[in-house]
Amino acid sequence: MVDARALYMVDRIKIVVAALLLVGGLAGFYFYSALPMVARVGMVLAGIAAGVAVGWFSAPGRQLADFARESITEVKKMVWPTRKESFQIAAAVFGFVVVMALFLWIVDKVLELALYDLILGWKQS
Repeated sequence: MVDARALYMVDRIKIVVAALLLVGGLAGFYFYSALPMVARVGMVLAGIAAGVAVGWFSAPGRQLADFARESITEVKKMVWPTRKESFQIAAAVFGFVVVMALFLWIVDKVLELALYDLILGWKQS
């Protein structure tokens, strides 16, 4: 019988190896700067592919794949607004912004009048 702690450690090692493969691909891109760009980009892509392949076979990798699959299913269930609804919502937001800007300008002017003219006695020119 396999111990749960052993499986946990194996998965941790797989994640570390996957991260090292990703970093190795990036390091190869910079270390072998004399090679043609195609070869250097190939190293990065190979590192990414190898890291994803190793990570895929770990428990967190499988959980991530399941989460992505479920997320795609949920996005397909969404009801997106129509073009008309989108424009109506955008107009409402724009109108609210204009009203708030006007309100804040009025509050600013009232406070300016109260502070400078009435309380401090300074005249604004």
